[in-house]
Amino acid sequence: MGHIALHYDAPEDGPKAAKLLKLLGLVETQELPLPGGSFYRFVIDPRHQARGDGIIYLSSTPPAQRDLTAAIRQMLKVGAPEEHPAVAGMRAALEADPEVSFHVGILLDSLEELERAVLDIRDRAETDPDLKGRIKIKLNRARPGDADVDARLDASLLYGSVSRYAYGRNGVQAFIETNLLSSGPLGESLVIELDYVFPGKTSHILSVVEL
Repeated sequence: MGHIALHYDAPEDGPKAAKLLKLLGLVETQELPLPGGSFYRFVIDPRHQARGDGIIYLSSTPPAQRDLTAAIRQMLKVGAPEEHPAVAGMRAALEADPEVSFHVGILLDSLEELERAVLDIRDRAETDPDLKGRIKIKLNRARPGDADVDARLDASLLYGSVSRYAYGRNGVQAFIETNLLSSGPLGESLVIELDYVFPGKTSHILSVVEL
């Protein structure tokens, strides 16, 4: 895949969103200052730096999109006592399953890398002024059944106590929801999903869905 374009709403959120993407392991290759907020280019890893794929662009939400989102929120009376019930329904669905709406998935080569990144972000969500109150994390571990996978996850500082399971085996997911990025019908937040698949498995969370 070539690229994905992400947006932040407030100009002051641009550097904070860029900081989060770097904490997730993305490599910043460009920052172009603009009047409404900087335009950033990231790549998934250094192998993509000079190529035309593996790119994530980050920029300020275009005014037309911001105006449309504001009109939708006004019509649905978001946050008011008479808020349309579909809003609460969508929020409840997202709370139960972060994959229910648009999200961005990044596959990592190392479970240790995923663990380090998410543990760091979880700590910073409590202590870093740029991220405090702006992050929610949900974790899915692999469905049980493979003794080696189960043992590795039981010993994990991140996944050892997790009781949520992915829609498949032999892989894990970490969902980082942040209101530093704008997405979805209400423009409220974006979910970035970090994935890891255990090597040597032909059936895993990204190849076969299990219900």
